[in-house]
Amino acid sequence: MTGRRRIRSTFLPQHHRPVRATALAAGALVACASLAAGCGVVPGTTGGSEDGPIKVMTWAPSDTKATNKPGMPAFAQAYARWINSKGGINGRKLTVLTCNDHNDGVSAAKCARRAVKENVVAVVGSYSQYADSFFPPLEGAGIPYIGGYGVTNAEFTSPLSYPVNGGQPTLLAGLGKALATACGNVTLVRPDTIAGDELPVLLDSGLTTGGHRAAGDVRAADDATEYSVQSMKALDGSTSGASASGSKQGCVVPALGDRTSTFMDSFRRAREDYPQVRTAMAMGSVDQTVIDASGGASGPYEGSYITGWYPVESDAHWAAMKEVVNKEAFGDNRIDSADAGVQTTWIAYTVFKKAVESLGSSEVSAGSVRATLNDGLKIPTGGLTPTLQWTTRETWGSADDLASVGFPRMVNAHVTLQVVRQGQLVAARKGFTDVTTTLQNADVN
Repeated sequence: MTGRRRIRSTFLPQHHRPVRATALAAGALVACASLAAGCGVVPGTTGGSEDGPIKVMTWAPSDTKATNKPGMPAFAQAYARWINSKGGINGRKLTVLTCNDHNDGVSAAKCARRAVKENVVAVVGSYSQYADSFFPPLEGAGIPYIGGYGVTNAEFTSPLSYPVNGGQPTLLAGLGKALATACGNVTLVRPDTIAGDELPVLLDSGLTTGGHRAAGDVRAADDATEYSVQSMKALDGSTSGASASGSKQGCVVPALGDRTSTFMDSFRRAREDYPQVRTAMAMGSVDQTVIDASGGASGPYEGSYITGWYPVESDAHWAAMKEVVNKEAFGDNRIDSADAGVQTTWIAYTVFKKAVESLGSSEVSAGSVRATLNDGLKIPTGGLTPTLQWTTRETWGSADDLASVGFPRMVNAHVTLQVVRQGQLVAARKGFTDVTTTLQNADVN
């Protein structure tokens, strides 16, 4: 595999080292420490008893100056109320503990240690950028991590991880594949960081798969308050040669995480002096809430291509999730059914529910949940993803295909292509696009 680069990180700016997957020590436990305040609980008892409630945890950052995902733990608690109103899972109530990881490694480790101390059987539908802090306690105690958001490399390498989507790598590779046929010159605007250095590789893998030349590369600080210089550089690159007969419209791809909105403010002003270009980005940098706040149809996102993991929020396949929100969290402004974090949490709990149901009257524990998932249990998600299936053997499907590029736990490399029309995210293409082959072609130029 000469020239092939092991993909080590994701496009969200990160400031920690990826964790290397570790082997599980049978029965090993991590010493527990007392935790800071900031965690809540749907009341219940320990998850380890055979007839008591089943206890899990969901964590995410909230009330920070960086990325916040309060909807994920809020929805998890709403899900517990909903499933318990229906008799629980296999007749047992579900208890959901929540924890705020505060977007720092210390708090992420505290959340993980609390999960160990509370004897949860799984961490479900969570978000944290600090895998090197939370995975060691979970791995030591054998607690599975089901349906993380996909922002760290460890979520696709740890034997304790069961990701329900392909994380940020699939979104950027899929975006490149879509833009290959739609755009003239493509310019990427990305963080000037080690993590940002991987982004051209991912986007270019999609572009070159579609027969397009590599994108221009504009680096930017990931904490800037304005991006006028970078906007002009991106416009210069994407509009070069635009007057040539028959040339396609150029495309600008901002991949600055939470700073994408800041970039778009600068870009809106700068683009007035240039030929028309199209913008494109990955879900996580923008969602319907951001589009609405920026002016909807009159805002800077109108016409933008956006890759996501799941169907658009208006798709009928989300009806069951919306039922939970309407019945158990109506009026809770933390929960937005269009938020990819909330959607991921719904799918993660769908996986957990199917795993527990498959155990029947057997003991529900961290070990038994892991075992049934590792044994290749097939889990349909109602059309929101392809059927999910993990196995320790990794001799089938995309998990085996992607192990060679550093993603042995990735079992869903499918993305959707969306577009902003009249201020609303709608499907630009029916169904899913599998970017397994695209990721395999992520070579060093």
